[in-house]
Amino acid sequence: MRLRLALATILTLASIAAVHPQSSQPHELPFPPVATFSILGYDPATGEVGGAVQSRVFSVGNGVLWAEADAGVAATQAIVDVSYGPKALALLRAGLTPTSIIKAILDSDPDPRPGDWTKEGRQFAVMDAKGNYAAYTGPKATTWAGNVGGKFCTAQGNILAGEAVVNGMVDAFEKTEGHLSMRLMAALDGGQAAGGDKRGMQSAAMVIVKKNGGVWLNNDVVLRLQVDDSEEPLKELRRVVEKWNATQRRRR
Repeated sequence: MRLRLALATILTLASIAAVHPQSSQPHELPFPPVATFSILGYDPATGEVGGAVQSRVFSVGNGVLWAEADAGVAATQAIVDVSYGPKALALLRAGLTPTSIIKAILDSDPDPRPGDWTKEGRQFAVMDAKGNYAAYTGPKATTWAGNVGGKFCTAQGNILAGEAVVNGMVDAFEKTEGHLSMRLMAALDGGQAAGGDKRGMQSAAMVIVKKNGGVWLNNDVVLRLQVDDSEEPLKELRRVVEKWNATQRRRR
């Protein structure tokens, strides 16, 4: 059943691609590229999966991170097609691997604006609910752009100070103990310490999910936090993350 659903989803994506002809737009970008660094992570001890992101753009959490309990998490950035996020979650639900999902979505992307918003500049990462992941950085993503994987994490970014940013994120994630939120937070701080977004900071976000892991009934969202506009978005995000963790310790 899952395989049939997956194939149906891929066929739907392919049919969408077939009916959207490529346009010949001018090479001036219609939107500012989302210069971003993000990390997806998994905690095998709790079964939680999530992601965190920072960028020099207003409200980066609005469209970059996508997560669903028992499915996984995705990040879509750089020359963004926001539809990659919900498509990734649908294919995760259907049982495809992260590697297969990235290929399916890229292959079915009609690239409707190759002249000024090409899919070759997109950056995309997917992690399933067990911590398996895959990531893609298009050859036309604005430099420095790239991705690197670690143990239960993948970090990716574009318009960065350099490769040290994503390396610093993975290193911080792997070395930090405690709740997944603290490890994701440490990764963002590690990326910023290595230079971060070349343009500076403005917003940050984090999401963590687990089936029935949130407060109240039927809530799969453990944390969903956004700092939309701040001179120090990581400082504010850390304040809230640490406050939430202190609350959890008191409850235990």
